[in-house]
Amino acid sequence: MVCGHPAPVSAHPQKSQKTMFVTDSPSPTSLLGRPCRRQALLTLPAQEAHVSAARHFAADLLETWSVPASERDSAVLIVDELAANAAQYGHERMALLLALDHETLHIVVTDSGAAVERHRPDIAPDEHGRGTGIVQYLAQSTEIHQTRSGREVRACLRCSP
Repeated sequence: MVCGHPAPVSAHPQKSQKTMFVTDSPSPTSLLGRPCRRQALLTLPAQEAHVSAARHFAADLLETWSVPASERDSAVLIVDELAANAAQYGHERMALLLALDHETLHIVVTDSGAAVERHRPDIAPDEHGRGTGIVQYLAQSTEIHQTRSGREVRACLRCSP
């Protein structure tokens, strides 16, 4: 299989509209447009009930890829926070892309939502808003992009070989 052309490994549209793609071989390009060793894509409805599926998918996959436990825990926490935001603001769907190239794990979560209002005076600051801070603390870099179809959040995490 080629990183740029993932093959489906499982789909359950009648249950929860999940779509998973996993690739596990060297390739000149990936879905990220750069070289990768391994990558996986999971698409889910943007609902809070599916956040745990994204978290478990990431944990199981990163264990399979032999990502060390401490780095795997950080990555799963990043996935959890980004998927929770996507589920809350994503309207229809959210997608999780994990791509491991050399010593960097790329975590990309996209959703079909509009830009998120940053300050909500009706919610106490200690009640919400920590997720982005947690992601920024754990990741080496983060980027947020508004696209035509929604929002894309990227986080990069260094992983031991």
